[in-house]
Amino acid sequence: MKIIYMGTPDFAVPALEQMARKHQVCCVVTQPDAVRDRGKKQKMTPVKEKALELGIPVLQPERIKKNEAFYKELSAFSPDLIVVAAYGQILPKEILELPRLGCINIHGSLLPRFRGAAPIQRAILEGDAETGITIMYMEEGLDTGAMLAKRSTPIERKNGAQLHDELAVMGAELLLETIAKLESGQLEAEPQDDEQSTYAPMISKKDGKIDFTKSPEQIERLIRAFDPWPGAFTHYKGKLFKIWEADAVSEQNSAAPGTITGVSEKGIEISAGGGTLIAKKIQLPGKKRVAAADYLKGNSIETGAVLG
Repeated sequence: MKIIYMGTPDFAVPALEQMARKHQVCCVVTQPDAVRDRGKKQKMTPVKEKALELGIPVLQPERIKKNEAFYKELSAFSPDLIVVAAYGQILPKEILELPRLGCINIHGSLLPRFRGAAPIQRAILEGDAETGITIMYMEEGLDTGAMLAKRSTPIERKNGAQLHDELAVMGAELLLETIAKLESGQLEAEPQDDEQSTYAPMISKKDGKIDFTKSPEQIERLIRAFDPWPGAFTHYKGKLFKIWEADAVSEQNSAAPGTITGVSEKGIEISAGGGTLIAKKIQLPGKKRVAAADYLKGNSIETGAVLG
């Protein structure tokens, strides 16, 4: 099968690797190279790096809407299928209608829950018991297409990075199964129930700021959801203070929200929403992540100080 693949970040790499072993991936479309680190050097997208390693041609248009030259390049490949995973641009109607088997997308949630840009983080934030992958047909709406396949996984205490990597691999495996069934005509698409849909908007850096009026459970989920980016943060004596791992304790705490009420080998106890959050892994400016208990061996944290 001749496939055009459209994807950009790390999440989209496993699917490209798996498809290239089984099918003819005739072209990869990814976002333009951009400055992606502190060195201010242009860096290839992860999908471009993998495509070049596999010897697959790469296209990187600035925009794909009303781009006739790009459409002609795609058309020349006469694709049977277009597969999309976290590409970063909305596909116009003429591209959606180009391949004979249509365009399908690998989405990191159990649709119709969490349509949008950040389904992995939102599933953790909302305290969902499980999430997963949905393979769906693409249409002009945002993640509204009929579903072809689903696979779920428990969230448990996984953080955003762990769940991201698990779903990327799961998506690649489910994609191959879906393509095989598409080829043989064994799949019947299931429409989404729009009334059950929820939205997962893009995450911004400010979303990582901890609000200690919220419950310890809510804050613990925020800490996991925003690992590795943007990270859950507050300030201690005017300096950025990141928390990377924490436990929620339900026992009552009457101190003002954000007050450090104790330090021990368990970590740093912080009043939050009438309960206690125990920060177990922290990071201060210019330092690496470290277990709070290890930090406290050579540094002091003032009990009674208020974070915020």
